[in-house]
Amino acid sequence: MALHFLLDEPTSAAPGDAVTLTGAEAHHASTVRRLRVGEEVTVGDGRGAWLVGDVESVAPREVVVRVRERTDAAAPRPRVVLVQALAKGDRDELAVQAATELGVDEIVPWQAARSVSRWDAGKAAKGRARWATIVREAAKQAHRAWVPDVGELTTTAALTRRAAASRLLVLEPTADEPLSALTLDADDDDREIVLVVGPEGGIAAEELDALRAAGARPVRLGDTVLRTSTAGPAAIAVLSTALGRW
Repeated sequence: MALHFLLDEPTSAAPGDAVTLTGAEAHHASTVRRLRVGEEVTVGDGRGAWLVGDVESVAPREVVVRVRERTDAAAPRPRVVLVQALAKGDRDELAVQAATELGVDEIVPWQAARSVSRWDAGKAAKGRARWATIVREAAKQAHRAWVPDVGELTTTAALTRRAAASRLLVLEPTADEPLSALTLDADDDDREIVLVVGPEGGIAAEELDALRAAGARPVRLGDTVLRTSTAGPAAIAVLSTALGRW
């Protein structure tokens, strides 16, 4: 499989045009991946454009690719959103990386009541930027045509408002209904599917009550309790199968 690279901006490049990798992406292509002139690569813009081309020139700060083919992938429908509670250590970041590789369309950090990690205004900006970097690299590794969005830090109150326009599913080990039992027909209902994953200590009872009252549906993954770093990616794998993506 050809190596894949990402542009920083949407592209209108067509067969015969040249596209240029610059900055960190050019350094990675030339120095880390050691691209050679004439090598076939794929290039995307993270917004559906998929280019196949041949390397025309290589320099540490600029790599030029001549486009041979272009296809445009439609954005997945319905969108699958992971609301990931902040977690200590790198557990939330592990969830972000795996969820991106497995096909999530948006990731939203959540300041849950039991989150050990806390983001103030300064940390929220840095944390979101860090998650966006992880998402970009994971999407590139997975050869995804669409790079997931990373939303702003959310609250439980904001999640209850989001429930009105989406199918909001709360991963809860004590729920009666398994995720695998849900019928998710995209032709009948193309509202986004929002998966809510709590922190290490689980979702607080008052948060769960508020989400239920807003129309959220508690679901479980099997009979075991998964880590916060594992639950979201596992659920996305189930949804990818149910939605026919896999």
